[in-house]
Amino acid sequence: MYKIFIVEDDNTISSIIEEKLNKWGYKTLRVSNFNDILSNYTSFEPHLILMDINLPYYDGFYWCGKIRQLSNVPIIFISSRDTDGDKIRAITQGGDDYIEKPFSMDLLIAKVQAILRRAYSYSDQTLNILQHKDMILDIEHLKVFCGEKEIELTRNECRILSMLIRNHDRLVKRTRLMKALWDDESFVDDNTLTVNVNRLRRKLEMIGLKEYIKTIKGEGYRLI
Repeated sequence: MYKIFIVEDDNTISSIIEEKLNKWGYKTLRVSNFNDILSNYTSFEPHLILMDINLPYYDGFYWCGKIRQLSNVPIIFISSRDTDGDKIRAITQGGDDYIEKPFSMDLLIAKVQAILRRAYSYSDQTLNILQHKDMILDIEHLKVFCGEKEIELTRNECRILSMLIRNHDRLVKRTRLMKALWDDESFVDDNTLTVNVNRLRRKLEMIGLKEYIKTIKGEGYRLI
């Protein structure tokens, strides 16, 4: 069971985050003593930290620096600060991602799962999240996230995109995609796959992911 350390001084927000994470099967610890965050961290030994920036006593940047002296545990900053300077500082001082308040809980879960997958077990199929560059695919909820934007997919669109992500460094042939979608491609009009891919492309463009899927004429598709 993955353990997540919640460093957020707004009790309402931290309790909502904790409830959502618990429903997903994560073990959580919410900070109660903001003057001694490091002791809580070392005793809990989390797999990931959600860190607010505006905290009592010392800010999140300070605690991130302290934790980085001990560990490379993934840290996601969550903050109402929206300037590029704050976001750049968060990343350069050791943060792995940055979520701006207010945020979607679905987006938070997607980012948590994507980072856990990268950090601990990329082949862990219990984490139904795939990532390619700035795009995060939530397979269970049929959603794609890019920054703060999100779209919903059909099941077939999700299957196409998940196969392309899992094979992001190579061509995926049309016959392979059709087998994955419809079991026996001989019963499927070849144009049906094209229609699904084109719909997926249009949806990705809606969240700024233009020309992410490249067509290899007469063969198949690959991500760029």
